[in-house]
Amino acid sequence: MNYRMILYIMGQILKGVGLFMLLPIIVGLIYGEEHVVSSFGIPFAILMVISFALTVRKPKNNSIFSMEGFVSVAASWIMMSVVGAVPFIISGEIPNFSDAIFETVSGFTTTGATILSDVESMSKSCLFWRAFTHWIGGMGILMFVLAIMSSNDSRTMHMMRAECAGPKAGKLVSKSKFSARILYMIYISMTLLEIIMLLFGGMPLYDAIIHACSSAGTGGFSIWGDSIAHYNSLYIEMVIAVFVILFGVNFNLYYYLLIKKFPLVFRNEEARTYFGIIITATAVITMNTMKLFGSFGEALRHSFFMVASTITSAGFATTDTSQFPIFSQTLLILLMFVGSCAGSTGGGMKVSRILILFKTGVKELKYIVNPRAVATVKMDGKPVENDVVRGVSSYFILFMLILCASLLLITLDNYSIEESASAVITCMNNIGFGVGRFSTSGNLGGLNAFSKFVLSFDMLIGRLEIYPLIMLFATKKH
Repeated sequence: MNYRMILYIMGQILKGVGLFMLLPIIVGLIYGEEHVVSSFGIPFAILMVISFALTVRKPKNNSIFSMEGFVSVAASWIMMSVVGAVPFIISGEIPNFSDAIFETVSGFTTTGATILSDVESMSKSCLFWRAFTHWIGGMGILMFVLAIMSSNDSRTMHMMRAECAGPKAGKLVSKSKFSARILYMIYISMTLLEIIMLLFGGMPLYDAIIHACSSAGTGGFSIWGDSIAHYNSLYIEMVIAVFVILFGVNFNLYYYLLIKKFPLVFRNEEARTYFGIIITATAVITMNTMKLFGSFGEALRHSFFMVASTITSAGFATTDTSQFPIFSQTLLILLMFVGSCAGSTGGGMKVSRILILFKTGVKELKYIVNPRAVATVKMDGKPVENDVVRGVSSYFILFMLILCASLLLITLDNYSIEESASAVITCMNNIGFGVGRFSTSGNLGGLNAFSKFVLSFDMLIGRLEIYPLIMLFATKKH
């Protein structure tokens, strides 16, 4: 294990997080918030000192393999979460350590679950940092570092595999570094476009930046207690719903569109299934909630937004889902498991994994009926490698085992089994809201510190897709 190189990478991450903290300082100064100098200035200075100490000399042995890649990613995300919580604690806006950690992990993992009951009382700078953690975590801070640092291509590929969401990571171009730059340029461009579209809808600039950052990371942090419902604007709701859906698409497809490889886009089975699920779920929930909203138009409006927000793990809300019929609530929970596309900023298990699991089940049924039959799992008309199929099955088993273990631990808090299960499901799938008191109208602030740490771990497990954290804690020193 090349620990020196791991520390060097972590130093680069600390430097990146520190530089990002300059943005809320600027916001605070614009709005005349005096506490911003100490709240963000102190952790910024500490980060710069530590990062300099870790990166002042580049290790002679700069080789990184799969194990180092996974450990670097997991350690960096834990470190980011701890450091990112410091401004909330220093400012006194979230003075409790477990609460600050939970809120920050929820931000970086783009979960959007909150412990805050009065978000509107927070300062502009802290609200900005809270939402900006979604933007940082959406594409991944390591992806940002890979995009700007000059590094060995095989090393960057190991780290990309560890941080990218989905069953398989690949390069758009020959160099991983350039792939990361292309993805970030698409990410930034889409964020800016959403800001402009929201401004056209009459949303103030500050609000537009906050909600665009939350949308880009499909996180869901808002500056209002009633989320997007605060604006009561069909235009704003549709802009955000459309953009979170677009951020839930594999970013590779946008690159293929730019270079005019249209057949690769339209042949993509995962994207077709993703949009098909959104259309079907919206239609079903619309019909099921018509009596609740009183008209087809209102039912369609809220159903489409909540389906988009749920399947992409955005977590925004225009209505209280606890008032939905049980059927619609159950369908939304199922959408939490499905999630968005691999290679997107969305959460969940990913549509591609669900497709592979389904097709693997069909293949096994065919084998049982006719043992001599030769059947393969195919995606986009091509056979899926056995390693990928096995990896998806292993991931699903580990996911369910961790979910059950977490649920058992959360029930120690004496909440109902439905609420406890929804809290674990929403955190592991990086959604942000569950059912009952954890629905869109509630928060998770009532949980004890132990439960918050368990759910923080679940959020990291969901965002990093299990293996990096397992590798970190399973690594033995040699």
